[in-house]
Amino acid sequence: MNRRLLLSAGVAVAATVAGGLTLFGRKPEAPAAAPAAGDPVAALVQMKLPDLSGASHSLADWKGQPMVVNFWATWCAPCVKEMPALDALQKKYPNVRFVGIGVDSAANMQKFAEKVQVSYPLWVIGAGAIDTLRKLGNPSGGLPFTIVFNEDGGINRKILGEIQPDDLDKTLSGLKA
Repeated sequence: MNRRLLLSAGVAVAATVAGGLTLFGRKPEAPAAAPAAGDPVAALVQMKLPDLSGASHSLADWKGQPMVVNFWATWCAPCVKEMPALDALQKKYPNVRFVGIGVDSAANMQKFAEKVQVSYPLWVIGAGAIDTLRKLGNPSGGLPFTIVFNEDGGINRKILGEIQPDDLDKTLSGLKA
């Protein structure tokens, strides 16, 4: 029965995609957008995410700069516990861009930010981001999940679970800014 359901769902998705291509045709920009669609890191970098005020941002805005991207949630105890250490590291390495991307609702994050303040920006990706985390190399979709990017946009390292401040400090000290 599960196989039939899965097969039916697959057929429905294929039909929807085929219908959409037929109905809307292919636009000239489609080939340029295709690499990001197949590359989860490129898709993340290009993704427009709102901050807690609703303004839209993208990691692409920080092209050429090393970055620390921390996926977190207000209900995740290790996420909350590591925030002061991330904040301290952001202050120690001002040429490294830090961002906390919340796998949570904007409302929850706004309430949280009133109590726990950090000097780095907080953006909202929402609770449906677990699939994005998996595509980025976090098979369990667990939190916290931190990705350190080199200045060239390549991934320096991925950290699943609470960061160890001294360990992350060593990584950041080796980045070119």
